[in-house]
Amino acid sequence: MKGSLIILAFFAAGLLAGLFNFLPDYLLEKDYSLYALYILMFLVGIGIGSNKNSISLIKTVNLKILLVPLSVIIGTYIGVSAFALLQDELSLIDSLAIGSGFGYYSLSSVLISEVSGDVLGVIALLSNITREIITLLLTPVFAKYFGKLAPISSGGATAMDTTLPIITKYIGSDYAIISVFSGVVLTILVPFLIAIIL
Repeated sequence: MKGSLIILAFFAAGLLAGLFNFLPDYLLEKDYSLYALYILMFLVGIGIGSNKNSISLIKTVNLKILLVPLSVIIGTYIGVSAFALLQDELSLIDSLAIGSGFGYYSLSSVLISEVSGDVLGVIALLSNITREIITLLLTPVFAKYFGKLAPISSGGATAMDTTLPIITKYIGSDYAIISVFSGVVLTILVPFLIAIIL
């Protein structure tokens, strides 16, 4: 878990630097995280493209690959429904809408805020960030005890970008295409599912 803790430490350092204004203004004027994501996706693409087993894995799983994002959706909805039954603050509808972010906190929190108010939007933001952090920290544990698809499921929509490097590190680049596919499908579905639920 050393790699996961290093990632969390950098995230915490970024939070503190932003909170206490340790950064020069020119770094805050432009969103450089998008460029970092481009570089990250380029490097992951090189890793996938150079691995000859990736294409053969897709041919082997064919339509079964659709079961991965489907299982993420079903599992998430079962989990948030159980949570809704255990507390009185959030309704089942609100819980399902928050869960429909699948880790895509930037979009889901905005959509939910527009429809249901800022409080629910903040809850969606925090819960989806938590999903991403849990994936970054516990991917080695998930892969070891629950199988190679568990980190992909845990990452949800982020399995195609921010959590992809840690996922491929622990389950192998053979599964990177499945991870990207699942993340893309979930990312596309997020606005539609939130709109349907709310």
